[in-house]
Amino acid sequence: MQSSQSRRKFITTSGALASTALIAGCASETKASKAMPSFRYCLNTSTIREKNIGIEAEADVAADAGYSGIEPWIRTLRAYMEAGGKLSDLKKRLDDRGIQVESAIGFANWIVDDPAKRSEALEEAKSDMDILAQLGGSRIAAPPAGATKGAVLDLEIVAERYRALLEVGRATGVTPMLEVWGHSVNLHRLGQTLFATAESSHPDACMLLDIYHVFKGGSTYDGLSLLGPQAMPVLHMNDFPATPSRTEMNDSHRVMPGDGVAPFGTIIKQLHAVNPNMVFSLELFNRDYWKQDPLKVAQLGIEKMKTLVAKNLG
Repeated sequence: MQSSQSRRKFITTSGALASTALIAGCASETKASKAMPSFRYCLNTSTIREKNIGIEAEADVAADAGYSGIEPWIRTLRAYMEAGGKLSDLKKRLDDRGIQVESAIGFANWIVDDPAKRSEALEEAKSDMDILAQLGGSRIAAPPAGATKGAVLDLEIVAERYRALLEVGRATGVTPMLEVWGHSVNLHRLGQTLFATAESSHPDACMLLDIYHVFKGGSTYDGLSLLGPQAMPVLHMNDFPATPSRTEMNDSHRVMPGDGVAPFGTIIKQLHAVNPNMVFSLELFNRDYWKQDPLKVAQLGIEKMKTLVAKNLG
């Protein structure tokens, strides 16, 4: 459990939090609700990863399926480079296909207690960000990798470490988005992630939320109404089934948006009020989808997302 001091700090600062940057979502709600939905659709390559087709083919799948963006994994980009691929060539391919790198998935252990490991992780993160910058990317996921088990960290310390990561991002032009991980002992709840983001006291601070992970961590979606466009530029879009139970569920149980029990009737309206230009990145780890043709899975995913938006905002 977090320290009593941190809990008291959270209670006393929650009012201020609601009246500062993150409250922008409430202030702009009326204006946003009148705007036409302009969500952007992105393919997180985990959705089709088991075919191991490589980043070039993944970009083609995203383009052919109708996405405007892609969210690759750093390890896939490094594999491309190790095989002799040039980032300049990949950037041209992405540009030619009209695909923007909206974010990327890396696992630098920026949050851990060990100072030496944390220093190494910041160097790893800088290297990851440099790769993305060469591809025109401007964001990267910042999950609590390395601290999913063991000690529960004081949220004020997490905020300080996230700020250090944000400073690395500012130097490279790539913003790390603090990611909620429902299976982790740290940052598994929306409120924890919101606290650490706000208390980092950094102008670039923002979050990367996930429909499945918010549920898995035990939070509801009501807190989304506290957010604004800068606080939440990207959302990992997916759904989850009624069974197994929340505690027994894992990443592999994620299903296509609208095929599970997530309350999208409420969620889509909340997201539109928060940021009508948000990026919806389809992120699944479902073995049944992995067995299928990557293009067909990608096409089904964008169709499902657009159907949900039309149904709930039409």
